[in-house]
Amino acid sequence: MKSARPFWFHDTVSAAAYSFAGAHGFSAPFNDVTRFILRQHAQMPDYLRAPMMAATLGFDLAGLPGGKPFHQQSPERRARQIAAWKNSPSGFQRDLVRYFESLATFAAFSRDDAAATPVELSEKNVITDPARELRVPVVVVGSGPGGAITACLLAEAGREVLLVEEGAFLPQSSCEPFSQEEMLQKYRNGGQTVALGRNKISYVEGRCIGGGSEINSALYHRTPPEVLEHWRQEFRVDGLSELEMRPHFEACERDVSVSPLPRAASPASLKLHDGATRLGWKSLEVSRWFRYDDAREGRRQSMTETFIPRFLRAGGKILPRTRVHRLVQDGAGWRLSARHDRKGGIRLLAGTLFLCAGAVQTPTLLRRSGITLNIGDSLQVHPTVKMVAQFPETINAAGMGVPVHQVKEFAPRLSFGCSISGAPHLALALLDHPGSGRTVADDWQRMAVYYAMITSEGRGTVRPLPGFRDPLVRYVLTEADRRNLGDGLKKLAQLLFEAGARTIYPGTAGRAALTHRDQVKSLPDVLADGAGNLMTIHLFSSCPMGEDRERCAVDSYGRVHGFKNLYVNDASLLCTAPGVNPQGSIMALARRNALRFLGTVF
Repeated sequence: MKSARPFWFHDTVSAAAYSFAGAHGFSAPFNDVTRFILRQHAQMPDYLRAPMMAATLGFDLAGLPGGKPFHQQSPERRARQIAAWKNSPSGFQRDLVRYFESLATFAAFSRDDAAATPVELSEKNVITDPARELRVPVVVVGSGPGGAITACLLAEAGREVLLVEEGAFLPQSSCEPFSQEEMLQKYRNGGQTVALGRNKISYVEGRCIGGGSEINSALYHRTPPEVLEHWRQEFRVDGLSELEMRPHFEACERDVSVSPLPRAASPASLKLHDGATRLGWKSLEVSRWFRYDDAREGRRQSMTETFIPRFLRAGGKILPRTRVHRLVQDGAGWRLSARHDRKGGIRLLAGTLFLCAGAVQTPTLLRRSGITLNIGDSLQVHPTVKMVAQFPETINAAGMGVPVHQVKEFAPRLSFGCSISGAPHLALALLDHPGSGRTVADDWQRMAVYYAMITSEGRGTVRPLPGFRDPLVRYVLTEADRRNLGDGLKKLAQLLFEAGARTIYPGTAGRAALTHRDQVKSLPDVLADGAGNLMTIHLFSSCPMGEDRERCAVDSYGRVHGFKNLYVNDASLLCTAPGVNPQGSIMALARRNALRFLGTVF
C-alpha cells in the first residue's frame, strides 16, 4: 500500500498556497502557486527535504485542537494559525511559515511572467550522450567565470580540454532575467540555499553553463589595490601586485565589454546617487559587462556570450548535465566519478584537473574526496540587508533591471546599492510588513529595493554530509559584523529620506515602517540574533591561495598544496572578502593562473 504522505503533504501545501496568495488580494484558484511550491520543495537541499515534509505535516496536525487539521480548516481559522506560528517565539515555527509565505508570495506576484520552455543549445562539440569512460588530457569542472576562462585559454593554446557542468546549456533568451522561470532553470536548488547560523544568510549559485555570470547583475569592479596588497603580504601570494594584475583586468574588460551606460541611469538608481550627493557621500556609476548595439538596449556579456563560444571554436568540448561527485589520484592524473542526467554513472580520466565549481561546490568535492587541508574552513561572503523605499513619484518600470549606482563613502566596511525591484521582489522584501502586498500591487512603480552590504570579518565552513548530495554551509557573524549591519541600515535609511523617500520599510522583523527621518534612530545599533533577513550573492575564500601553508589551500597560482596536476581556479581562491562585486577579481585571477599554467610570459 502506497504511503498517504505525498497526498497529505500536497493538501497542506495547497492550503498554505491559498492562504498566502489570497492574503495579497489575488484571485483563486492557486494551483499554479501550489505546483511551484511543490517543485521548489523537490529542489531544496536533499538533507532538508524529509525534515521539511515532516515539519509541514506537523504544522497541519497543529490545527487539530481546533477540531480539524490545517488543510481542512476555514480560511479564517487558517489565518489565525498562520499568525500564531509567524509570531511564535520558536524560530523553527517562524522559519517554516516564512518558507511557505516566501514561495507563495513570489509565485503569486510572478503570475504575469511569460512561461518559457527551455531549449538547450546544441553545438558540434557539446556531448549529449557520453561514453561510460572518457579520457581527456585536461578536465575543467565548472563553467562559471573561472572555469569558462580557464577552459577557453587552454583550448586556444592547443590543449585538448573537456568542460564539465552540472547544469544545462541554455541561452540567455531561455527566460527573463531575475524571473521565477530563471530561478527554476538556472539556480542551484531553485535558489533555496542558505548558510546556517545564529543569523541565517540566504545565498544563490548558478547551475548552468556559464554559472553565476548567467544570473548576476553584471556590475564590474577590479579588486581594490589595497586588497591585493593585503593578500600579497598576509597570505604570501606571488605575482599579485597592482602592476602585475593590471594586464589581466584590462584583457578581461575588453573580452566582456565592460562599459558605462550609454544613457541616463534609471530613476531608482539616480535616487540613490542624489541622496548620497546631498549628504556629501561618494557615489559612483558602476560599469557593467554589457554590449550595446544601440543607445537603448544592451546584452549581458556572460560566459555563454563570450568565453564559451570561443572555447567551442577552439575545439573544446562541453559535457553538460553531469555532476562530478568524487575524484581519486590515478598516477600523475585523476580519475573522476560522475553522474550524467540521462546516461547515469560515468568515469572521467584526466591528466590535469581544474576545479572551478565555485566557493561552495569546489571545497565540497575536495573534502568528499579526502582532500581537506585548509579546504572549506574559511568561506567568506558579503552579508547584505535590504529595505524598500516608497517615493511620491515614479521611479520603477518593467524591465528596469539592476540599477548601476553604488555608494562607497564608507567602503570597504559598508556599501549601498539598489537591487532588482520587480513586483515579486518587492513583495518578498516586504514580508515583515503585513498588508504590504496590496501596496506593491497598487504602487510598485513608486517603490524600489535598496541594500546595505558589509565586508564581513566572519567566517563560514563548507562540509559534505555522508549520504547526501548537498553540502552543509554554516556562517558566523562577528559582533563587528552585527554592528556594521545595524549602522548600514541606519545610514541607508538616512540616505533614502534625503533622496525624498515618503515611506521606508526596513527588512528586519518587528520593525514598523518609517515615515519620517527622525524615526531612523529607532533602528537597532546592532543586528540581533535572528533579526534581519540577510542574503548574499557573493561567496569566496573557501580555498585561499598563497604560500603560507598553515592557512592556504592552494599555492599562488591555484595548485592544491601537496598534489600534482590538481588546480583550483574560481572564487574559492580569493583570500578574503574583496568588498566589491567579485566577478572582476575571479576573471582576472583565472586568466593569470591559466597563462601561468601554459608558461606564457605576461
